[in-house]
Parts: sequence; structure tokens; C-alpha cells
Amino acid sequence: MAVEYDLVIIGGGSAGLVAASAGAQLNAKVALVEKEPRLGGDCLHYGCVPSKSLIHAARVAHEVRHAATYGIDASIHDIHIREALGHVHRVIDTIQVHDSTERFEALGVEVIYGEGQFSDRQTFEVNGRQLKARTYLIATGGRPGLPPITGLKEAGYLTNVNVFSIEQRPSALAVIGAGPIGCELGQAFARLGSQVTMIASRDHILPKEEPEAARVVQAQMESEGIQVLTETRAKEVLVENGQKVIVTDRGDRITVDEILVAAGRVPNVESLNLTAAGVEVGKSGVLVNAKLQTSNPKIYAAGDVIGGYQFTHVAGYEGAVAMQNALVLPTKKANYRVIPWATFTQPELARVGFTEEQARKRYGDDLMVLRHDFDHVDRALAEGAGIGFAKFITRKNGEILGAHIVGPAAGELIHEVVLAMSYKLKVGALKSIIHVYPTLAEINSKTALQLTKQSYAENTRLQNLLRRFFDFRRSLGR
Repeated sequence: MAVEYDLVIIGGGSAGLVAASAGAQLNAKVALVEKEPRLGGDCLHYGCVPSKSLIHAARVAHEVRHAATYGIDASIHDIHIREALGHVHRVIDTIQVHDSTERFEALGVEVIYGEGQFSDRQTFEVNGRQLKARTYLIATGGRPGLPPITGLKEAGYLTNVNVFSIEQRPSALAVIGAGPIGCELGQAFARLGSQVTMIASRDHILPKEEPEAARVVQAQMESEGIQVLTETRAKEVLVENGQKVIVTDRGDRITVDEILVAAGRVPNVESLNLTAAGVEVGKSGVLVNAKLQTSNPKIYAAGDVIGGYQFTHVAGYEGAVAMQNALVLPTKKANYRVIPWATFTQPELARVGFTEEQARKRYGDDLMVLRHDFDHVDRALAEGAGIGFAKFITRKNGEILGAHIVGPAAGELIHEVVLAMSYKLKVGALKSIIHVYPTLAEINSKTALQLTKQSYAENTRLQNLLRRFFDFRRSLGR
């Protein structure tokens, strides 16, 4: 039976937009269904874009406070949160143009706004219409998870969805969750004048990161006045005298104006009637194979809705893989061997590949740990940013297994390592590149050089041979 579309995409976030744009440019007939009255998804409206815009405003405030370090007499008289958030929304509006309905319609995509669901394995209903396509892509993303804390709903709380719309800066803010979202927004609000308390269930913040790198970020946050309660869980929330009181499992009572919940995400699947479509869902989201096919091979899924690496850049990559398989032949597999990410605190923390612990479990003693501190990088010292380090984990033959950078511009610096890993270059390639002096990027070559230094230090035979060689050369007087 003939169908109207080659591909119907459900969800207008990063994965959906990449798939729609590329599919339309291949001259496929593509429909994009989005339940919100605008495209862009979480990243543009509630995630990456607004958070980094707010972080920038907070960094400006922090630099003004510390201007005296550089002989500059400056002070902050007041911080106007509404104006700071005005900057955030101006940035969103500027970027929204690139994700506009008009742009995608000009590419040939049919954009449909409305909340729909599958009625059977090959039909998606929206606004009373029955859309039939050769293939479908579920890219509905995720939303903030709500931990089971007694009284939290009744007391009220913020998430990344509504925090950028507040009218007043909270004098005291509690952050439940110490992952990237909690850390970025917690530090930003502290720099904008809130007294921030972070509640972390593990023994340090950012538990998915290399522990010693995460502790550098934690130490900086604590030095800025942020209280970090580790190995602690919020147990109950009370409302007393117009304020919210968090009671922890350790007996702490934390009185705040607002609570920001940043304790994980859940997939947006409930309204899609996936059972009718024959699509299986697991605890983390829609179940897919390596080609991003669901249990219904005509339906693909990508982005946060499948769990896994919940980053905008990964969602975009998955959207491209799913689109290619859906429109051409299902031959391309998603490759997660080299996935970088960064947390945009100050200092920034960026990572790709294995942690040292993960690498040791797989490779045992065939491992080298290379490290260089930013306080030995001249550009970092010149900018008063000599905090943190780069740590590369390699095999003894120089194969790069993982890299962790905590320090200034870490999210930018990691890409040199990402390129090397993607093209299976050994760490010596980073050492051999001539880096501009003075730049922060020297951290990569200086860290890579540690493999040569460590290998030489362990090779006493080579040391003795070279010693005898130079003794002999000197004896000849030439």
C-alpha cells in the first residue's frame, strides 16, 4: 500500500531536527511533529543554551568581584536577576531563528504542531490526521526526574524547565543532585548572589567523572562559598514560616527560599501509545539495537528518549544515523567509541573515553597514566587560571584510552584528543604537533610528552647505553 511520507519524525529537538533537515535535503518527503508550539527542544529552551548564557553572566559577576587581583578597582552594587535572564532569553531568541518553522518548511519539511500517538504499527495520529510513512523516528527527548522526597511536590520546586523564568533571585537555594546540571546552575546562582547548598548522594560531585578531576571542581565551588553535602539524601521537605526546609537522611535541616531539582531525567514516552506500535520500552527509555531500530524495525528512536549518553551532540549524531538507516538501508551502526562531553563549571571539566579505573579493569598493567598540571602552562598562569590538570590514560604502546581535562577552556581543549582517538592516532601525535606559545592547548602536548618521559625513566638499559655513547663521544673530543 502506498504511503504519504518517507519519514515521520516525532519530536523537534536536536535528534529530530538533524534528521528532518538532512532527510529533506536528500529529497525525501519528511513530516516533523512537535507537541510544543516551537522547535528546538530542551537544549535550546531549557538546557544547553540558557544554562551557558546564565553561566556567562555569572562568570562576569565573579570576575568583577575579583578584579582587584589584577589591580582593577571594581565592585558590584547589585545583581538584577531579571536582566540577567533577559540576556538568556535574547540568546534563545537569536538561535531560535535557525530552528524556526519557516526554515524547515523552506527545506521541504512539513512541520506539524500537536500531541499525537500511534494507533497501530504503521500509523501516527495527530490533530485528527492519520500519518502513514515508510519509517518513523521517535525523538521526543526526556524531562527532569522527580526523586521520591516526601513533601517536595507540595512545597514546590524548580527544574531546568522553569528556573530560567523566575522573577526573583533566591537568597538561599538548595540543589538536589550534583551532576552536570546541578553543578553548573548551582555555581551560577552562587556567583549571582544566592547562598547555595548542594546535596550529593555520592562521596563527591559529578560521580561519572574521573574522581580527582571532579574534586578539583568541588574544591573551587566550596572556595566560592557553596556548601556541598556529600553522601547525603534529601528525605523530606517542610514549609515553615514561608520558607522551605529540607530534612536529610543525616539529620540536617536546610532552610531555603527555593529548591532546584537536578536528579536525573526520564524519557518522554507515556503519551505515544507505543504498545500499539509494537515498540518496547525499558527503564531508561525506548529499547533500540545498534542501528537505532526499535522492536518494530520500521520505527527508529534517537536522543534522550533512548537513555544512554544524554547530550545534545550525541542526540544529533544519533538522529543522523537513524535518518540514514530509515531512508536508505539499515546498515549504519551507532558508534560510541569516542564520545566527548564537558561540564561548564569553572573550572570546566571535559572527558572522552575511559576513566583510569575503567581502563585498569580492561587492560590491567598495560597502562600508562600521563598528567600535566595547568600551573605549569604559561598561558594559564598569565590568565590567573592555573588550577586543574590534564590526565591521559594510554596503553604502553601509546594508544589513547581516555582523557580528562579539568581547567580553563577544557571543553575546547578536549577536541584535539577526540580527533586523535577518532582516527586512532597514538598519543605521540599530540606531542609531535607544534603548538602556538603561549596557549592553553600546550597542555595537550605537555601531557602527551609524559609517555616519553615515563618510558625513558623506566628503561635503565637505554639510559646506560646513552650514557656510554656520550662518554665515548666526549672522549674523542668531537
